Amino acid sequence: MTENQLILKDRRELTVTGVTDVNAFNEESIVLSMEGCSLIIKGECLHINNLNLEQFRADIDGKVNSMQYISENTDKGFLKRLLR
Repeated sequence: MTENQLILKDRRELTVTGVTDVNAFNEESIVLSMEGCSLIIKGECLHINNLNLEQFRADIDGKVNSMQYISENTDKGFLKRLLR
């Protein structure tokens, strides 16, 4: 099991550990796969600055407005609706 940690600085710099993949991304939302769940990050001008799947880490820049964990058991249609 990989450790999961979120570090948010001034709502502009986010470091996430425990990342296994990126499911979707655009300037307004990023969906990261984690072990057993997904993390949805919503905001403005979001950009994946660095992604290292060998170290299970993602560095994200932009204005972060919200973050939400979603269980893997949740319908994938729900994720599509969130990204519209």
